[in-house]
Amino acid sequence: MYKHVLIPVALDHETLIARKLENARHLIAGGGRITLLTVLESIPGFVSEFVTMKVDNHLTTKVENKLREAAGGDDSIQCKVVSGKPGVQIAAFAEDNGVDLIIVGSHHPSAQDYFLGSTASRVVRRAGCSVFVVRD
Repeated sequence: MYKHVLIPVALDHETLIARKLENARHLIAGGGRITLLTVLESIPGFVSEFVTMKVDNHLTTKVENKLREAAGGDDSIQCKVVSGKPGVQIAAFAEDNGVDLIIVGSHHPSAQDYFLGSTASRVVRRAGCSVFVVRD
């Protein structure tokens, strides 16, 4: 059905990974591939003069290992880490890598989400492919 499914994962509060993987496996029906992607958020410019955060190879490797754990050790699942704004980077990764479905998780919106928007809503607006939203 789908050839390449992208699953963005926020490791700090990801409770839906098992459900997203189950949906992805069903939707590729043995004929596609799955990529787990974590976006390490950049520090805003006005804060960066006070705090330095360098995304180095050690941090990237550590996060990739966490993604592999989340994948349950399935070596057929590709794990990637990028940095930047999550909504932008997820949509860009999908476009650059031939993704035809993104499976995002969504929580019940907080007051902040109504004013600023959620990552899931940003992905839905920016993505050039289908987006499957799994509710918490």
